[in-house]
Order: sequence, then structure tokens, then C-alpha cells
Amino acid sequence: MVTVHGQWAEFRFFRPAADRVELAGDFNDWREGQLPMSREDDGYWTARMRLPVGEFRFRYRADGQWFTDYAAFGVEPGRFGLDSIVRVPPASVPFAGAPARDADYAVA
Repeated sequence: MVTVHGQWAEFRFFRPAADRVELAGDFNDWREGQLPMSREDDGYWTARMRLPVGEFRFRYRADGQWFTDYAAFGVEPGRFGLDSIVRVPPASVPFAGAPARDADYAVA
């Protein structure tokens, strides 16, 4: 699964028996071995990266085998199977003339 907070994307992949898991996608030109993931005690492998606004395709590679993340923002056919999608939205812009925070409101 992948979650996005601002421009940070966190990738989590459950593969407790794997010896090595890495991430590859169009954000690194699909280069294998460049983005290793870290093993967590609960069997998940994680990686966190900052991405620019946009839509990116990616896959996980565990012990030499490719995997699709069906819990991502979607999947689509790629050159070698189904690629997962992660979307980084633009920062939200407050409505012109509206207060920036709820604390700016006063109750009479």
C-alpha cells in the first residue's frame, strides 16, 4: 500500500519471508537496486520518499520477483505487467478571502 502526505509518499509492502525488497518506478527510471526498502518487525517493508506533484507508476521487487500494489491509487498495464499508480496532488489553496484557520473565526 502507498499513502501520500503532502509531497511525501510512504510505500509499505508485506513480504515477511523476503530477504531483499526494493522499489522501482518511473520516478527512478525503473532502475533495479537503487531504492532498497527497510524491513520492519511486523513483516512489512517500507520506503519513504519525497515526490513532486504528479502521477507515477511503480512496482515492488522482492528477491528478484516483481509485484503489483493493488492497494495503490490504481493499476494499469505496463510493459512487463500491471504497474501500480501513486498520485501526489498539488497543495490545496485556501479560497480567496477565506480565513486560513478555524481559529480566525469568532463567536459573538
